[in-house]
Amino acid sequence: METEEKLYTVREVTKFIKEILEKEVGFIWVKGEISNFKAHSSGHFYFSLKDEISQLPCVMFREENRKMLFKPEDGMEVNAYGRIGVYEKQGVYQLYVYDMKSVGIGELALRFEALKKKLKAEGLFDKEYKKPLPDFPLRIGVVTSSSGAAIQDILNILSRRAPYVEIILKPTKVQGEDAAEEIAGAISEFNEYRDIDLLIIGRGGGSIEDLWAFNEEIVARAIFASEIPVMSAVGHEIDFTISDFVADLRAPTPSAAAELAVKDKKEIIDSMHHLLSSAERLLLSKLEQKNESLKNLTRRYGIARVIDMIRQKNQIVDEYERRVTSSISYAFSIKSQMVDGLYRRIKGLDPSAVLGRGYTITRRLPGMQIISNIHDIDLYDRLNIEFVDGTARAIVDKKNLKPQRIQVNKDNTK
Repeated sequence: METEEKLYTVREVTKFIKEILEKEVGFIWVKGEISNFKAHSSGHFYFSLKDEISQLPCVMFREENRKMLFKPEDGMEVNAYGRIGVYEKQGVYQLYVYDMKSVGIGELALRFEALKKKLKAEGLFDKEYKKPLPDFPLRIGVVTSSSGAAIQDILNILSRRAPYVEIILKPTKVQGEDAAEEIAGAISEFNEYRDIDLLIIGRGGGSIEDLWAFNEEIVARAIFASEIPVMSAVGHEIDFTISDFVADLRAPTPSAAAELAVKDKKEIIDSMHHLLSSAERLLLSKLEQKNESLKNLTRRYGIARVIDMIRQKNQIVDEYERRVTSSISYAFSIKSQMVDGLYRRIKGLDPSAVLGRGYTITRRLPGMQIISNIHDIDLYDRLNIEFVDGTARAIVDKKNLKPQRIQVNKDNTK
């Protein structure tokens, strides 16, 4: 009689495999390349680690991934630490990741990227906060080591290009313990002093560890808070620090910072000569234009002839001055008498004066023709009779008789 074999459910098999994997494998480090990366809206990360042959599904829950210093991306090679387990619902095994490090990126580089991301999100790198550098700074503050090559390069170039500039050095550590605090403190002190046109902070080249003071958050925030324009000049041209991103201007080297800070004295003198020459040419050109305009004006209106005539007439004016003065009074008297006589005559001719003596003026309507004798009217003519103080209308019913009075309108109305 055959023995009946045990029959397992799918869940039982999956659970059995899960117990074996989790017990036998446990926590391990796995190296691989990230693929199919997805950051879920829940905050969890889902991706696979792969090599040339195989793939391993992975999940990193939100509680674990929020402590990371970098964001995983497809194609990134990482070392992931976690435990092997089985997702029972789908019956697949996967790596539950608790920690992950990017291969080839050191801890300082991760800290750099994390701080850069944070400050950028806060707007410390935005162009709208960049202050313009002065065109002609007279006092420049320098924050660097007093014994380094950087300060010597800056002094040599500034003294050659702009010997008129005053340089104020605030010596600080530029690497090692307390360096970042000293640099930030020096920036704050210069802002309290205020009588500075420009600040240069920096140092010569070195490793990422040597330059790290300029990657500290305290230095970045001191630069951002500075009311004095700040130029960052750290390391060599290929080196970038957080200070470079926050500063109002990044110089690739301390020497380049000195070159950018001031204009060369020769360049200034040449520019002044050029401006003076241009101004002189412009002034001479304007004078020539005005002189020519004046000549044209003189020729056009005969000003010279007019002046000569005026001078000749001056003598005549002097000769006639006395005669004119005496003649004016006599002529005025004669004319006044003539005016009075004319006034009396004109007043006597005024029709209103005649009317005032009892006469009237008769006009035939509607044309208002003046009637001077009885033969100018016919029976039934309508007449307008004007008195000194008003008018009246009449109709002729008989000749050689007074016209019938119809209406008197003393205010000159109908």
